[in-house]
Amino acid sequence: MKKLIYCILLLPMAVFGQTTYSLTPLNAESNASFRGLSIVSDQVAWVSGSNGQIGKTLDGGQTWAWMKPEGHDKLDFRDIEAFSADKAIVMNAGAPAYILLTVDGGKTWKETYKNTDTAIFLDGMDFWDDNRGIMFGDPIKDKMQLLRSIDGGNNWSDISGNLPAKMGVGEAGFAASGSTIETMGEGRVWIATGGTVSNIYYSSNFGATWQVFECPILQGKSSTGPFSMAFLNETTGVVVGGDYQKDKENENNVLLTSTGGKTWVKPSKPVDGYRSGVIYIDKKTLIATGSSGTDVSSDGGRNWYNISSMNFNVINKAKNGKLILLAGNKGQIYKLSISE
Repeated sequence: MKKLIYCILLLPMAVFGQTTYSLTPLNAESNASFRGLSIVSDQVAWVSGSNGQIGKTLDGGQTWAWMKPEGHDKLDFRDIEAFSADKAIVMNAGAPAYILLTVDGGKTWKETYKNTDTAIFLDGMDFWDDNRGIMFGDPIKDKMQLLRSIDGGNNWSDISGNLPAKMGVGEAGFAASGSTIETMGEGRVWIATGGTVSNIYYSSNFGATWQVFECPILQGKSSTGPFSMAFLNETTGVVVGGDYQKDKENENNVLLTSTGGKTWVKPSKPVDGYRSGVIYIDKKTLIATGSSGTDVSSDGGRNWYNISSMNFNVINKAKNGKLILLAGNKGQIYKLSISE
């Protein structure tokens, strides 16, 4: 990546070589803190957040419809998985834990899972296809909570017993953006944990059996570890995180793997601070974001350059399309445009 030429702060924009990155605000109608974000296409996207707030756009973010599922308007919806303009699944953090499903665009919501255990805390979910999905949560009695659906989220079964070992003392997940879990292909799934110990849990058969790999990212405290993860393919991936209590420090807060999560290496130039969201745009271009800013890499994650100091929680891109959105506190939703 070439030297930064200039940065315009009024309308956040950065130019590297011939590539321009610009951030455009899309929403000022909600004051929720958004951490759930799922983008179906260049037109359809859903967000979820605090105080039971869920939003949907049908025009690429220009306008939003807002809703609060009846009886669940106090929940903090940390992750959402959208399949279309009509179907979405949302989960909350904290106890009791709920999973809700809509198939009519958010007009009504069906409660498909409820757990009243005071220790329950769901962290994130992902789906392999329209029917098969998986969700994980913090440990109860030293065992990661693990749920799987094979019918599009209508029913969830507990598969925590499939995990090979107890979690470490102080090891848990992070629900900062719903992106410490990643599914891919025919049954692959990775789950990243942090806190006092950081590990990568990997299954190649829809969660039937698991392997555990050490993740040498910043760890040792309840506020440290990997807060987001992304994979380009079955071998190439990235984790970002750090210490959310020291969000401008960048000590060992981004790692790369070329072995499917078995081993990790540091980049030559890291991101600028704590990051809670990361995505691949293509095999060379990655974007990472967090409360102290957003960074871009154009060489597969080896070198990162800051493009904004704005506070965001989550970033995602369209499953079918090019739309990239970022969301954060106080109802912030921005569109990231990349032009050559």
